[in-house]
Amino acid sequence: MSETKATSIRILLVDDHPLFLSGLRLLIQSEPGLSVVGQAVNRMAALDGARLKPDIILLDLDLGSEISVDFLPDLLRIGVSSRVIVVTGVSDPELHLRAVRLGAMGVVLKVEAVSTLFKAIRKVHAGEVWLNRSMVATVMTEFVQPSKRKTDPEAAKIASLTERELEVIALLGEGKRNKQIAERLFISEKTVRHYLTSIFDKLEVSDRLQLMIYSYKHGFAKMPDVACPPGIPRPSSTKTL
Repeated sequence: MSETKATSIRILLVDDHPLFLSGLRLLIQSEPGLSVVGQAVNRMAALDGARLKPDIILLDLDLGSEISVDFLPDLLRIGVSSRVIVVTGVSDPELHLRAVRLGAMGVVLKVEAVSTLFKAIRKVHAGEVWLNRSMVATVMTEFVQPSKRKTDPEAAKIASLTERELEVIALLGEGKRNKQIAERLFISEKTVRHYLTSIFDKLEVSDRLQLMIYSYKHGFAKMPDVACPPGIPRPSSTKTL
């Protein structure tokens, strides 16, 4: 083995079909750099599995008597740094979008190739967003158009941002990490974290994903390099300040 368990991407599987779970587990375990740390068939087992702090949670939307988006926020709260990829046979763009709104970092349909799932896992683990073909247009429509309902209060929040805070947001939108932002702006990582805390407070968001969604939605940050399956062009960006 060229890669040790210590460097493997640790994955939790959540699906209500035991046969599918078993097959997926075997496929993942056979892929270098990936390992399965647990599997669950319902909400309670999924939340228990999240306590293992997996890197990636592969989550089916339809768990029989339960819809997983209903407990997705709890899953992320318990998993802390875990990232969720929806892996589903449910072709419902609205449900997919709801999962993304609640914090899912990717959507992969069960009809797609296993290689696509593996690529999605690695992209999301690296901090990117993975969307299937049908979701790209849906997310663009939802998040790129400026909000019309909260024009005044949201405009006031945005106006409170400093020029340096806007620079941090722009670099974050390019996929830069704290260290890279610090190097670009010639400041320390501690200062970058300070700016992010200030930005979160001003815009009333709780994490980077919410910040980016807010920024794209209100038109003052570039759309990120969204990881799409081969052959699908990346979406065009919104205007920047």
